[in-house]
Amino acid sequence: MDAVQQANSGHPGTPMALAPVVYCLWQRFLRFDPNDPIWANRDRFVLSNGHASMLLYSLLHLTGVKAVNAKYEQLGEPSVTLDDIKRFRQLDSKCPGHPEYRWTSGVETTTGPLGQGVATSVGMAIAGQWKAQHFNRPSFELFNYNVYALCGDGCMMEGISHEAASIAGHLKLANLCWIYDNNHITIEGHTDLTFSDDVGTRFLAYGWNIVRVSDANNLDMLERAFQTFEQTRDRPTLIIVDSHIGYGAPHKHDTSAAHGEPLGEDEIRLTKRNYGWPEDAKFLVPNGVPEHFQKNLGQRGHSLRQEWMQTFDEYNAKYPELADQLYKMLHRQLPDNWDSNLPTFAADAKGLAGRDVSAKVLNAIAPQIPWLIGGSADLTPSTKTRLTFDGAGDFSEGDRSGRNFHFGIREHAMAAILNGLSLSKVRPYGSGFFIFSDYCRPSIRLSALMEIPVIYIFTHDSIGVGEDGPTHQPVEQLASLRAIPGLITLRPADANEVAEAWRTIIQLQHQPAVLVLSRQALPTLNRTRYAAASGLAKGAYILADAESGQPDVLLLATGSEVSLCIEAYEQLKTEGIKARVVSMPSWELFEQQSQEYRDSVIPPSITARVCVEQASTFGWGEYVGSRGGRIVMHTFGASAPLKELQQKFGFTPDKIIAAAKAQLT
Repeated sequence: MDAVQQANSGHPGTPMALAPVVYCLWQRFLRFDPNDPIWANRDRFVLSNGHASMLLYSLLHLTGVKAVNAKYEQLGEPSVTLDDIKRFRQLDSKCPGHPEYRWTSGVETTTGPLGQGVATSVGMAIAGQWKAQHFNRPSFELFNYNVYALCGDGCMMEGISHEAASIAGHLKLANLCWIYDNNHITIEGHTDLTFSDDVGTRFLAYGWNIVRVSDANNLDMLERAFQTFEQTRDRPTLIIVDSHIGYGAPHKHDTSAAHGEPLGEDEIRLTKRNYGWPEDAKFLVPNGVPEHFQKNLGQRGHSLRQEWMQTFDEYNAKYPELADQLYKMLHRQLPDNWDSNLPTFAADAKGLAGRDVSAKVLNAIAPQIPWLIGGSADLTPSTKTRLTFDGAGDFSEGDRSGRNFHFGIREHAMAAILNGLSLSKVRPYGSGFFIFSDYCRPSIRLSALMEIPVIYIFTHDSIGVGEDGPTHQPVEQLASLRAIPGLITLRPADANEVAEAWRTIIQLQHQPAVLVLSRQALPTLNRTRYAAASGLAKGAYILADAESGQPDVLLLATGSEVSLCIEAYEQLKTEGIKARVVSMPSWELFEQQSQEYRDSVIPPSITARVCVEQASTFGWGEYVGSRGGRIVMHTFGASAPLKELQQKFGFTPDKIIAAAKAQLT
């Protein structure tokens, strides 16, 4: 109450109502060492209703959680100090408005967009079971952690939670427990305005175990509920906790205000009086409270972690190869020579589809990186993301060792699950059609916000999809993803650029990547005639140049349009027009290069420029200027064969030549 009041911003109600729930969980059950909040086998606690962030910050402070830095090194300082709490929602406080991963140690994932936390927790639970199957050996149970996610009515309403709960039930993730705060309040008022679901029956239909706690203040009932979860080993568990939001003074309490606004000084004073608390004391932590938490949670977590570290030392002696894998995985390192089998591709006018090349490259890399796992939203035959080598297998209810995942037609949950997998330190990828990146976008944004190296593979990248028409032809998606800070988007031009894109992506440690691939075949460029595809690592590079190195006009393109620019370049050359073709597979990587390099590729002195991309024009002004030629999409696509679409929308060498000449007049 004090923190929210001092900030004059935030949500006091839910943290107050659920304090007994998290007290019971953390003190009596959670296997977590405050001195090492990144211990690999810790239980995970996710606050999905992230607006209740003061609940988590209070826990982190009172339990004495220690901070780690970006390199996962122990600092030994408190993760959340009382001064941080006093500066709740203020600049540089470790207590921002919603919990943020990598900012506050002890926060397992960034939450706030409702439903994201519970969906991400499914990925954490999957990762726990995959790691147990991959690393555990007789007498060496390295992984057996549980995942707890606290959620509310908002999470239950959001569509992503339905997708995530469905797949969790299908996979029978018994290490997953959602705690549903059934308080019947949202920002607009009582939930009966919009929500009359029988949540328990719905989750029974998903295949979950349902436990009900009729009073959030009854610690014995809560304890029995958590014990039931621990004893249920054939399905996930939903604990439905009935609470009354806020717990302000009983004679004066506005539930809607408690949900989203400070209570006010008078209400706080009355509430403290109701609790028998000193009315005028602010940010009071009575003597003995930290010691009380240390006696239970702290000692239990410390002992479990010490036992685990000793077990790992013995494991390292007996299974050194697996121990080395685990160390590298946890530190986001790569095995030696992981790219030794990366293929190269000979020049071929017919070429290969980007998705087909990606399949070859992925299956060359994945055997070298045993924790590289993933799948698609029911589109593996189309996205070509199946791991086909011996032993790859399918992750399923009956086999937790498989590296191929089937997410079903659940793009949004898939992307959040990928975040949960990545937060658990495996290296995940997920795939779908590029148009359906729209369904993934909220979770992709959180990947970038959390700086975790999730890999998104999207095929069918343009109007080249053809007859499927505009509902399946992405136009604005490239611009949308390029707008996300910290996300690396790559649209390679041919087979060798696809291979180099994978080489670049795999080495990312703190940035998610989107790989955008074609369905149709792309000519494999002759790299003895044109520049090496390794230029992709810099985001953009000179693919073909005027013999003098002093071009008159620049042709800038990505993906399938690069080969069209090469054709135009060769024709212009015969006409004595000096052109330069710049392949620009990743604007983000290009912007990371020095100004000197960027000016060498796109010289400021050359203003005659044409960009060619089967996507929205948005963003190209940065590179071609206000007067540059643009062969791009100004509308949605159409249903027709590829060649007819290229003619209709101007994606032909002739149109590129005409645009280049127009720039020179």
